[in-house]
Amino acid sequence: MKNWTSAFTLTSSIQWLFFIFANTIVVPLSIAVAFEVPPDTVKLMLSGSLIFTGLACVIQGLFGHRYPLMEGHSGLLWGVMLNLGLSASAMGMSYSQIGGGLATGILLAGVVTILLVLLNLIQYVQRIFTPMVMSVYLFLLTFQLIFVFFQGMLGITEQGKINIPVSILSLVLVIFVSVLKIKGSKTISNFSILIGIVVGWICFVWLFPNEAEPVVTQGFSVALFPLGTPNLEYGIIAVAFFAGILNLTNTVASIQAAAELFKEVPNQNQYKRSFFWTGFFSIIVSGFGLVPYTPFTSSIGFLQSTQIYKKEPFLIAGGILSLVGLIPPVTAFLITLPISVGNAVLFVAYLQLFGTAFNSLKGEIFTSNTIFRLAGPLLIGVSLMTISPQAFSDFPILLQPILSNGLIMGVVISIFLEELIVWEKVDHYLKKAS
Repeated sequence: MKNWTSAFTLTSSIQWLFFIFANTIVVPLSIAVAFEVPPDTVKLMLSGSLIFTGLACVIQGLFGHRYPLMEGHSGLLWGVMLNLGLSASAMGMSYSQIGGGLATGILLAGVVTILLVLLNLIQYVQRIFTPMVMSVYLFLLTFQLIFVFFQGMLGITEQGKINIPVSILSLVLVIFVSVLKIKGSKTISNFSILIGIVVGWICFVWLFPNEAEPVVTQGFSVALFPLGTPNLEYGIIAVAFFAGILNLTNTVASIQAAAELFKEVPNQNQYKRSFFWTGFFSIIVSGFGLVPYTPFTSSIGFLQSTQIYKKEPFLIAGGILSLVGLIPPVTAFLITLPISVGNAVLFVAYLQLFGTAFNSLKGEIFTSNTIFRLAGPLLIGVSLMTISPQAFSDFPILLQPILSNGLIMGVVISIFLEELIVWEKVDHYLKKAS
C-alpha cells in the first residue's frame, strides 16, 4: 500500500510538472523574440522563468493562499509586453526604452500590491472585483485560453496556414485525452493529461522527426534587467502599472474558485498572503525581464480534469521545476516538448474552466434588462479577442495594448457597470413602470 501511495504521488508530481512547464516555457521565449534579445539572454530568461515559477508555486502552496494553484506568468501582462515589444518601431522607441519602462511599471505595481497588504487595504480591492466581475473574468479567461491553445494545436505556420498533418495529430490527441478522461478508470482518468503528453510527444517525434529539434542551452550568465534598465518613460510605465494592478483580478478569482472547489470559505489572510507573494515575485522577476506572476485560475480546470486535489504532488513538481532551471541539459530536453502537443492536451484540460465560470453564476437571476451586466462586457470582450491588434493602429500607441485586449476591456467595462448602476433598482423600476 505504501509503495502504491509513493508511486501515485510521484506520477501525480510528474503530471503537475508537465502542466506547469507547458504553461511556462512559451512565455519567456516569446518575450525574447519580441524584444530581439541575444541567445545568452534567452538562456537567462528561460532558466530564470523555470526557477522562479517553481519557487513561486512552492511558496504560495506553503505560505500564501495554500492551495495547489500554479503561480505563473500573467497572461494579461504577457499580452501587454508582447504588444509593446512588437510595436517598438511604430512608437519610434528602442527595445531598451520600452523594456525599461515596463520594468519600472511592473516594479511599481509590485510595490503597490505589497503596500495594499501592509496597509490592510485588500478589502477595497475585493469590493471592486464583485462576483459578477469575477464571472465575466472567468468566462473571458476561458475564451482567451481556448483561442490560444486551439490555434497552437493547429501548428499554424509563419505564413498563417494550418499545418494539416500536425493538426490531425492534435485533434486525434484531443479525442484520445477526452476519451481517457470520460471513459477511463479512475486512475487512468486522473492521469489522462500526463498520458496524453507522453503519447503525443512520442507520436510527434515519430511522425515529424525533422520538426522535433532540440534547443541547446549550455549555461547562462546573470545580467539584471536584460530588456532595459528602469527608466521614466511615463506612458509605458502607466500601461504596465495599470495592467499590473488589474492583474490582481487573477488572485481574487483563483482563490474564490479554489475555495469553492475544496468546499471552503476563503479568509482575508489567504488573500493577503497571496497578494504579498505575488507582488514579491513580480518585483524579483522584473529584474530578469520576465512577465510578472499571478495565481493561475486555469489550475482549477486541471484539478477538475485530474481529480487529484492533494497538495504534495504540486509542491514536489514546483521544487523539481526549480531544479530543472538550474540544470541546462535537463532544460534542453524538456523544451523539445512539441508546442502543438502541449496545446492539444491543455485544450482538453481548460475545457473544465468553462464549468467553473458557469458555476460562478449560481444564484444570479437575469431579466431582459439585467442580462446586460453579463452579456455586455462578456460579448464585447470576446469580440475584441477576434480583432487583429493592427486594427487599432490609428489609436494612440499607448492605448493600443489596452483597447485591443478583450480580457482587459471586458473586465474594465464590467467594473464600470457594477459600480455605476444598481441593477436591482433598475429591474424594480422598470417592472413598476410597466
